[in-house]
Amino acid sequence: MMNLSIETIASVALVVTFAYTVVGLTGFGASIVSMPILVQLLPLRLALPMMLIYDLAGGILIGVRNRRAIERAELLRLVPFMLIGIALGVTVLVKAPERALLLLLGMFVLTFAAWSLLFRPGNTPLARAWAIPLGTFGGIFSALFGTGGPIYTVYLARRLQDKSTLRATVSLLLFLSALARLASFLAAGLFAPPDLLVLIPTLLPCALLGMYIGTRLHYRLPSHRVVQVVWVILIIGGATLVLRNL
Repeated sequence: MMNLSIETIASVALVVTFAYTVVGLTGFGASIVSMPILVQLLPLRLALPMMLIYDLAGGILIGVRNRRAIERAELLRLVPFMLIGIALGVTVLVKAPERALLLLLGMFVLTFAAWSLLFRPGNTPLARAWAIPLGTFGGIFSALFGTGGPIYTVYLARRLQDKSTLRATVSLLLFLSALARLASFLAAGLFAPPDLLVLIPTLLPCALLGMYIGTRLHYRLPSHRVVQVVWVILIIGGATLVLRNL
């Protein structure tokens, strides 16, 4: 059993609280905000299951809203390939060396931050066939790092024009992804470490507190300023991971 110091647990608690505060403020995925920092405090295979449980708790707490706005046809296109991707991602997660996974995470975070800052998507709808690669890669990165949300959103944002429909569809897709990852992680034995059974209930209040703070601050802070801070954190965290694991 790995012994975690009080300082490590306190640092992880701060990261979790911050990540879910950002979620409440901007809608960013907690994993892509927190994972580049968490994996410098915890093993990847410990951080991933922990954040998965918090994502599920947040989804249950918020509830599946705007059910009538969900675009079921797009879900039916994405979900089968998402499940294939999750199965592939869990296989890689179990078998690949952690150093290689951390290098891949750093490269993914840097690529996502650069794409979001520099690329301005057009209005031309994507073809339905893009559900195959984007759904699969979204599932892979969801399983590996919990960061598949941006990939799904790239597809859905170019397929759905109504913002309420987009938000509702993405939210349900992420919840389904979390359920599929939970089943896959349980089957792969990723919830076996004893430290995980201590960390999850200990830090769950931090995730819930962060969501509460972020929701309260949503109408008080300019979201674009928060997003700018998030970009800086992502770039620093991703660059640090790449440099440490090259």
